[in-house]
Amino acid sequence: MISSSFRKSARAANGNPQLATGPQKWVEKKYSLAAGDLAQLANLLKVDIVRVAVEGNGVDLSSQLVMKLNLDLRGHSFVVERDQLMNMPESVLLCLFPNGLVLSKPPNTSTSEEDESVEDDIYYVDFDPECFRYVIDFFKQAATDFYGTATSPGTIQYHQSLITPSPNGTYDTQWAYELANNPLLTKQAVIVLREELEYFVIPQRDSPARTLENGTPNEALFKLKLDAGHSLHQRQKIFTALQRNVNKENNVAEQHLIDMLCMSGFSRDDKWGYRALEPARCCITSIALVLLNTGIIAGPDKEAKIDNNQMMTAQKLLLFWRKPARKCWWDGIDIDLSRGEEDDDKESQNKVKVWSRRTWTLETSIF
Repeated sequence: MISSSFRKSARAANGNPQLATGPQKWVEKKYSLAAGDLAQLANLLKVDIVRVAVEGNGVDLSSQLVMKLNLDLRGHSFVVERDQLMNMPESVLLCLFPNGLVLSKPPNTSTSEEDESVEDDIYYVDFDPECFRYVIDFFKQAATDFYGTATSPGTIQYHQSLITPSPNGTYDTQWAYELANNPLLTKQAVIVLREELEYFVIPQRDSPARTLENGTPNEALFKLKLDAGHSLHQRQKIFTALQRNVNKENNVAEQHLIDMLCMSGFSRDDKWGYRALEPARCCITSIALVLLNTGIIAGPDKEAKIDNNQMMTAQKLLLFWRKPARKCWWDGIDIDLSRGEEDDDKESQNKVKVWSRRTWTLETSIF
């Protein structure tokens, strides 16, 4: 159901899915590669090229790859390993580097001093540092839990009986063969859900909040926008706004999406993992990361089993692997800025109308 809506959006845009970004549209992200750009190809496809020998001249291109990056995110410094960056979700990478990033050194760098100078280059990025730290820490912990360490085995060791062929080197059934080639058995999978919320406050008629002749808000309007932002920021539940839209429009596809996400790792009362107001903007960014529930039941004292229905649901999320999808919709609510979300349905003379343009980005990351 969801994949068909992707195709409709793409056809509506005449081959350019980015044009079909109106309300109620899920849009499949497309990428184009410049011919011969090996570094960009490796970056987008997440292929970790360790060594490439050019036939005829024996040039080792692995030495030309940048192995770490120094990032400056709004004054906060991060040193990120190349592998960490390659494992990050596509949607987050697009926010970090909207113009792309070439993870290779210039071809004329031949001395160790020049190599070190390239490694020491600082990339200045306009991105929330706390959000970046949340993503990095989550993926690091997820990798440790799944793959283990030198002293502590990970979850993957308990999956071996599911992917090991019979003694004669073959698989007993077609299902066993397909199962052994299922990436969800040998890779860690994470559901990535992001929201960008732009809000607009409509003051009451008798409110002193006004826009000045030069187009800037007066002090009362500035405070009203700030209070509205803080009120929206406190509304932490992920699915409240989308469920409200489902109830309003009776959208079966959106209800199916909520149900699928809640079966795959989220719960209906989940809150955003990270949520913050953007500086100097009427905008709130949020992100939630959860491990994909694959239905695999395994442990040190358990025989490895698979819930087939749960695995089939998890495999539907593979549609979003390396293909972030977006949904945009308008959400209008009346809120009393002096009260909390639980009082929205109560009568009040101090309510203001707040319109929010919500953009969701859904992606599955496998590493």
